[in-house]
Amino acid sequence: MDRPNKHLIAIVLTFLFLTSSFPSTDVQSKNPAPETSHPIVIAHRGASGYLPEHTLAAYSIAILHGADFIEPDVVITKDRHLIVRHDNVLNLTTDVADRAEFSSRKRTKTVDGEAITGWFSEDFTLAEIKTLRAIERIPQVRPENAKFNGQFEIPTLQEVIELAKNMEKFTGHPIGIYPEIKHPTYFDHLHLSIEEPLVQLLRANGYETQQARVYIQSFEVSNLKDLRTMTTIPLIQLLGTGGQPYDVQQAGGSLTYAQMSTRTGLADIAVYADGVAPEKYHFLIPKDHADNLSLSHATKFVQQAHAVGLKVHPYTFRAENYFLPANFKKGHDPLALGNSENEMEIFLQAGVDGFFTDHPNIGVQARDNFLGKQHGGWRRIKPKKFER
Repeated sequence: MDRPNKHLIAIVLTFLFLTSSFPSTDVQSKNPAPETSHPIVIAHRGASGYLPEHTLAAYSIAILHGADFIEPDVVITKDRHLIVRHDNVLNLTTDVADRAEFSSRKRTKTVDGEAITGWFSEDFTLAEIKTLRAIERIPQVRPENAKFNGQFEIPTLQEVIELAKNMEKFTGHPIGIYPEIKHPTYFDHLHLSIEEPLVQLLRANGYETQQARVYIQSFEVSNLKDLRTMTTIPLIQLLGTGGQPYDVQQAGGSLTYAQMSTRTGLADIAVYADGVAPEKYHFLIPKDHADNLSLSHATKFVQQAHAVGLKVHPYTFRAENYFLPANFKKGHDPLALGNSENEMEIFLQAGVDGFFTDHPNIGVQARDNFLGKQHGGWRRIKPKKFER
């Protein structure tokens, strides 16, 4: 990146001076490997609880909040550049629908078996993508985030990597990346495979081995198995709450996510992957009939995954009452922040090795409090401060 983005600077400074719960950002050790001695906090699409997701600003705030990893979802452009979006459907997270010059690009396509009408990343060049601006994906839940609509560019994966490396130097905090390959079978059928350019890009940036601070994740199976032959970077099998991985469905297979979550299924995953990322309630701790959460309802998933050598990184922890179990809500406003820190601590007590969160500052605080109770002396060095 040649020069700092003026909007990014403004957002970073705003959070530094106005966020009262801003935690420290250093970690216990500077071991560069992803195999850390403490549960990792993964910033889900950046600090997406505070800013539009998958923007350099959201990733910067996540890093300043102390996240160990930032998570970019990866799709591809017409001219084969890897960009960072939650989905290839651009109108969900960009202002493309308001751009008259692109009105003719609107299409109806079938993506992973679902008919979708919109604008798609694979129909745009990177130069065209760079004219778009990010918007909040769920403005009905995060109206404050929507105030930043139109402020931020759509980043490439390379730009996210550069940001992580630059911020690592600034904070002294090791920062990993945790890319998710979106719609791999769909893109393969378009002859726009993501896996090969992703591995090449990671290698070019020094991410090559099990010691690299990077994980690659996917909801599909065959692409992870292919990746196992291309790289020794740790791989994570995502587990959906219902149905099958799309590649399995397309191939006429019978394997379901439910079968993958069994003792036998986890052993099969361990052959090609290093960890699993399950939905937290469905697989780990189901809520009861009153929508309450209790550690007493925990399944054996974590123990069974650990028994075959798999890390467990559940998704997704969000702090708004709207997303929380009944016994962790605060007040009656669904958009207000509830008691997500204690919810996170329950899953830490269940033995998870890390977790995805939209609110990394709360995640870091929950993790550190948990470790303080467990070890009686968890201490974080204060981070560097901005000089005005």
